[in-house]
Amino acid sequence: MTSFYKGLEAYILENDSLRLTFLPQYGCKLASLVAQKTGREFLFQSSLEKLSIPPYGAAFSDYDSSGFDEVFPSIDACPYPCGPWEGTKIPDHGEVWALPWEVTFTQGENRIQSVVRSSKFPYVLTRVATLQNNEVLFAYTVENTSDAEFEFIWTPHCLLACSPATRLLIPPELNQVMTVEHSTQHLGPWGTLHTYPLTNSVQGHKIDLSKTEPVSAHNCEKFYFTSPNTAGWCGIEHTDTHEQLIYTYSAQEVPYLGVWKTQGGYRGDYNIALEPCTGIYDDLYVAHKIRRAAKIAPRAKRAWNLKMTVR
Repeated sequence: MTSFYKGLEAYILENDSLRLTFLPQYGCKLASLVAQKTGREFLFQSSLEKLSIPPYGAAFSDYDSSGFDEVFPSIDACPYPCGPWEGTKIPDHGEVWALPWEVTFTQGENRIQSVVRSSKFPYVLTRVATLQNNEVLFAYTVENTSDAEFEFIWTPHCLLACSPATRLLIPPELNQVMTVEHSTQHLGPWGTLHTYPLTNSVQGHKIDLSKTEPVSAHNCEKFYFTSPNTAGWCGIEHTDTHEQLIYTYSAQEVPYLGVWKTQGGYRGDYNIALEPCTGIYDDLYVAHKIRRAAKIAPRAKRAWNLKMTVR
């Protein structure tokens, strides 16, 4: 059905298990993901009562910073690294979160198809979201419309509501991380390595990185696991109620995993994010230099899936 959410038109996918709210005018953002039986909102909600639609190239922090935005073809603002578009600026958090999408809402099938095109770069990104039982499947296809290879980073910028009872669920073979957040003092400067989940801060304090600190910690963390996530899953558990949100995806197409936490440190916000991604580390220019960017051959397509399951 159609509705309104914080002043914007909204499309609702809903069944007995889940209620999803998409904003077709706002990059087709997933603004809300609610478990019907418990009423739990899994996505972080900002305090804004009305949302404004960002213009192309906007700074991400100047706008909503909640829910699930698509990030493509880079996370950090940077120049495109190579080929015919070398030096062309990619905006903060990429292009597509602040671009208009062509949206087709098939209510009877609990399905939303969204398509976005760039005016600067040669791609068409298509996402089909389908709700079935306690799962939502996001199927992605990106087409390179040019005669040159195209490189990119994609990640789901899905900010999750959290509390001190929230724990990360990570495959056990992932046991080392590298910090990439410059404002993080307790984990050291960019590139500092830590064992996961148990480590020591640079001040010598013991830390469990799988846990969520209270908002009073006033810190931020962003780290990447140093090994590919060959298991193709990750998730969170709210240990007070034992509710879980699990991501599953193609480990071959989406090999890397990052984690973001703002425990009161960024604008006072309190949220975490699991960020399966096609390249590292946040910056497409860097990813190209270290040969960790995803690539699409000329006139070709790449496809991948992300499934979110609420348990």
